[in-house]
Amino acid sequence: QESESENKLDGETASDSESKSEFGGSPPVPTSDDTPEVLNRALSNLSSRWKNWWVRGILTLAMITFFFIIIYLGPMVLMMIVMCVQIKCFHEIITIGYNVYHSYDLPWFRTLSWYFLLCVNYFFYGETVTDYFFTLVQREEPLRILSKYHRFISFALYLTGFCMFVLSLVKKHYRLQFYMFGWTHVTLLIVVTQSHLIIHNLFEGMIWFIVPISCVICNDIMAYMFGFFFGRTPLIKLSPKKTWEGFIGGFFATVLFGLLLSYVMSGYRCFTCPVEFNNDTNSFTVDCEPSELFQLQEYNIPVVLQSVVGWKTVRMYPFQIHSIALSTFASLIGPFGGFFASGFKRAFKIKDFANTIPGHGGIMDRFDCQYLMATFVNVYIASFIRGPNPSKLIQQFLTLRPDQQLHIFNTLKAHLLDKGMLGSLEDA
Repeated sequence: QESESENKLDGETASDSESKSEFGGSPPVPTSDDTPEVLNRALSNLSSRWKNWWVRGILTLAMITFFFIIIYLGPMVLMMIVMCVQIKCFHEIITIGYNVYHSYDLPWFRTLSWYFLLCVNYFFYGETVTDYFFTLVQREEPLRILSKYHRFISFALYLTGFCMFVLSLVKKHYRLQFYMFGWTHVTLLIVVTQSHLIIHNLFEGMIWFIVPISCVICNDIMAYMFGFFFGRTPLIKLSPKKTWEGFIGGFFATVLFGLLLSYVMSGYRCFTCPVEFNNDTNSFTVDCEPSELFQLQEYNIPVVLQSVVGWKTVRMYPFQIHSIALSTFASLIGPFGGFFASGFKRAFKIKDFANTIPGHGGIMDRFDCQYLMATFVNVYIASFIRGPNPSKLIQQFLTLRPDQQLHIFNTLKAHLLDKGMLGSLEDA
């Protein structure tokens, strides 16, 4: 009888038909009107449709302004903003889980969730610090020890949380607790891992951070605009307000926007140079000789289009060609991150992840497509752009023992002699 009652209790949490009892008869996230009173009074004479349009528009302009300000403040501030956004997104998703299953009073759920967030961030940011601040780490003895045993320390921290979870298991809540364990880890995978990739993209050059994010923002705005004024044909059941007109209009507008933005940014070293750490000044630098990606080149226009545009050649940056791939992904595949989020919210009968931004919902509602985009950009850079970094290889070479350095030197010398390159260099 005890086993049957336990199964019945666990079955209640897994059954969609009894979701009402899980929610306690109300959605876990409030959906009341969170529009500022000033806007409510100013837009009181408008219909709800146009009121929502103006609220979203005003708040969108405010967020874009804030985005420009943090870009101006530099890469360190951008890193801190990414960290804050990550924590807020994690909080919103975990809060939904906590509110859904709050009546069962699961032991240690929130504490363990934040502990695992701390562990995963320690691992990822420790890897980043070791990679990009290598000389600084080697210069300080405590940092050198932490760097040497970083992965072991990270694993030990995670193992501690794992043991705490096992010790927190209560007989009547087994299945629920494993649901929440999976919930936390999927959230970590979606939020923390991909925010870490955003920072990696940033260090490749701010243009790899700004252009993809801007393309997603542009697609979101233009799809909304085209859908608002011309939308007639529903696109997907998960998001009834999305239309084919908005989807297609957003695609063409985003590709054009990506080309123009890439052209403007490719001419500035502060955007195109990789973000590197200067040991002399102990600060980040973004000064370099622009690579071929950011040097104007002449391209032949296909014969079919020559009669249309009236040109035979066009001068453009190679990065602009890559921007077409980025903006295409942001327009065609990026929205599926939003559809995924819509499906998640429908599963738990909520309108938004939170009510942080009036007219927009929570932070996660604005970044559902950005995380998917960040992963694509990171994979794209690794597959088609990034090559071996000589400066990092030299840094690692200098940390070796003298006998190891001598062995590498002799091996490299023999290789160059065999290729016939060393003799020509000596003659020169």
